[in-house]
Amino acid sequence: MVFGAAGLRTHIWNNNLRSLILLAGFPVLLVLIGFAITLVWMGIAGDGYDAVKGDVTGAAMAGAFEQLPVIGLVSLGIAGIWFIIAWFFHQRMIDASTGARTVRREDEKELYNLLENLCVSRGMIMPRLAIIETEAMNAYASGIREDQYTVTVTRGLMNRLDRAELEAVLAHELSHIRHADVRMMVIAIIFVGIISFAAEIAFRGLLHGGMRGGRRGGGVLILAAFAMIALAWILAILIRFSLSRRREYMADAGAVALTKNPDAMISALQKISGQAEIEKAPSEVRELFIENPKAGFMGVFATHPPIEKRIEMLVEHAGGKRSHPSVPQR
Repeated sequence: MVFGAAGLRTHIWNNNLRSLILLAGFPVLLVLIGFAITLVWMGIAGDGYDAVKGDVTGAAMAGAFEQLPVIGLVSLGIAGIWFIIAWFFHQRMIDASTGARTVRREDEKELYNLLENLCVSRGMIMPRLAIIETEAMNAYASGIREDQYTVTVTRGLMNRLDRAELEAVLAHELSHIRHADVRMMVIAIIFVGIISFAAEIAFRGLLHGGMRGGRRGGGVLILAAFAMIALAWILAILIRFSLSRRREYMADAGAVALTKNPDAMISALQKISGQAEIEKAPSEVRELFIENPKAGFMGVFATHPPIEKRIEMLVEHAGGKRSHPSVPQR
């Protein structure tokens, strides 16, 4: 198996490093938002207002900087609380957002056995298995630690893929777990989600708060606060889109290594293409999917490489063959 073999350990190491950076960057973004809110509050309260110059900007800036240690402690506290919540309840959040439900062996015997056999072949602990009742064709893995990992598939995928194709999709999701993609993506999704929420609340507060008495410099403070909150929000979004799309190529290669059947992976991707849309799934969670058809403006914000490119890689490097000529490019 030549496909990506040289870079697998580096890929896993990079994912673990990115996870740590994401965790460290989260309170930093919270501090930025907290500073912006404090800056506006200082302006509204008029602390240190210069009556001679009639300007509130300098005094508010100085006051906000004086409060930075407090802002930092509060941000760390919020980050710690949110981390505890996310650590224990992230899977429930993701399941609730997609409508996934857990199934046992007696509920879906064939699917369960396929996943279990793949896990046994690689000495992996069996993850939880879940199903989304939709005719869309998609799947994803989620979880942060070994006892939380979950593989979720849609009913449409189960109904329209044959046994070998379904095994390839399950192997693809298990590869995401083995490569530490899942941990990194869940951390990015959960923390980016709370940053977006915090930024939205702060924006609303600024829009409805206003400046005390229209004093000179108040407008500058509002603009500065808006800029800081916008920067925090943009950085949070960039975190999502900076996550390498190479993870999907690596997971496709991992599926072939597990199943020894590149043709099944190719055929599964061809069937999934154009049939993967799950309307109710939030945009953040779609990044976990085996295919996310939402490519954004001209593909700039695509979270996945085009399926056609993934198939080309499997044909070129894994010795696979197309079951039919091509799939539409996004």
